[in-house]
Amino acid sequence: MRDPRTVARDIPGVLDILFPRLSGGLVASINRKTFRFQNLVAIPEDRVEASRLQKSMLFELAVVRAESLLADERDHNWERLIHIAVERQRRHFDARIPDRLSDDDIALADWAAQNLLAMLRSVRAQYPAHSLSCSPSIPGLGWISSGVGDFSLGPLLIEVKHTDRNFISGDFRQVLIYWLLKYAASLERDEDVWTDCLLLNPRRNSALFVNFDFLLLSASSGSNRIEVLELLRSILDRDFEKWQ
Repeated sequence: MRDPRTVARDIPGVLDILFPRLSGGLVASINRKTFRFQNLVAIPEDRVEASRLQKSMLFELAVVRAESLLADERDHNWERLIHIAVERQRRHFDARIPDRLSDDDIALADWAAQNLLAMLRSVRAQYPAHSLSCSPSIPGLGWISSGVGDFSLGPLLIEVKHTDRNFISGDFRQVLIYWLLKYAASLERDEDVWTDCLLLNPRRNSALFVNFDFLLLSASSGSNRIEVLELLRSILDRDFEKWQ
């Protein structure tokens, strides 16, 4: 069993069948709609490169720190935060446990966390009727196991990408897989499904809002959600039979 984040990253053949148009031209076109939040400062790349901490760990720590601040936890127990970050990283990567956090590491992680916190609070103000949820559940399907996303806010799925680049096809594949799995579960359980996605990059102060139906239609050569879901089911059934 693979979780949806792993599927989106490691099985491009499946995703190429589902989303054949999700390539450079489409991705570049979507990225033209990126925007920035006012009064936030991107983290300089030379500061990030100077850190001896594994980059994925540095920014996982930033997300954990932001979640702690959202929960109104005022303590600054960075050892507890790094423990949580390590456990999360081990689900998907070969995490390297740092011997200690330097003052610069703490400053960078807190900078990214404060940027993310400001972004989330700004978005939350636009959806006053809904509560912000951390680690929203992503249902499983077939041999894809269940997983969790980063945040959700009513009809909005929020995913965080601390990278030094624009959003790429893999980012869009990931959120589309999340959405399809959520949609499949909604048909069985009569639940609501997200309508839109917000990609956030606190490292660069960059964000992108995209409608899921528009993204799916653009990436799948014009297929609707039912057609793409049935194609996904057929792929999962086919691959499962091969393994028997």
